[in-house]
Amino acid sequence: MVETNKASALRLGMLIFGALAVATAVEFLLALFAYVLPILVVIALIKAGLVMYYYMHINRLFEADPDPDQESFSYKLMTNRIGLWFFMLSDSFIFGGLLVSRFNLLGLTRPDVNQFTGLGVTSLLLISSFFANRAETAMVHGDRKQTTISLVVTILLGLLFLAGVIGIEWRIAPFRPADNVAGAIFYAMTGFHAFHVLTGITFLSIVLGNNLRMRYTSEKHWAVEAAVTYWHFIDVVWIIFYPALYLIGSVH
Repeated sequence: MVETNKASALRLGMLIFGALAVATAVEFLLALFAYVLPILVVIALIKAGLVMYYYMHINRLFEADPDPDQESFSYKLMTNRIGLWFFMLSDSFIFGGLLVSRFNLLGLTRPDVNQFTGLGVTSLLLISSFFANRAETAMVHGDRKQTTISLVVTILLGLLFLAGVIGIEWRIAPFRPADNVAGAIFYAMTGFHAFHVLTGITFLSIVLGNNLRMRYTSEKHWAVEAAVTYWHFIDVVWIIFYPALYLIGSVH
């Protein structure tokens, strides 16, 4: 962690969440009242960049390894981080393929879905990333209790997100996957993302159980970092999918 003081680290997490919340509100209002495609794209990219840099700490990949011993924890930590990011990079090609398919098949039209429902589930996922960041920050500073509370809240918000997408959005959508191209694209993108949310919840639940067994310390907590980073990756994907499905273009 770049931040050495717990209070300042938590404050930074709050500021980033505030910026993400404001940006989300702006893109939603723009889509409703003053549709400008380039601005929507820029806002989505800025939000993704904020999460990747401040929540996922992509800059850690460029830190110098302080210990050349390949059996040391610091060396293994660096290689584990690189491995995780390579995994997420490979996974992003699948998400990217779905995104390209969406614009190739629908152009500047979008599925006929409820924009307010989209804003609701997006808000849940953004808030969950905020608590995931708090969980990792607390563990870095040895606050096991706060880590537990934040992980529980993150998992609950993830479950609510799934309920919102699968239990509500899929039910109220005026189409089914086989009805038309828009339906096929919508269910493919949200379904594949929902599967990743489910795997993220499973990952976080395992980490939560191990934390309750006191298996992590402020010095050694790679599993917490990995689970939280993966959760933020899921958030970044939705930051891009959200405008593509709910905001960009006229109704198909």
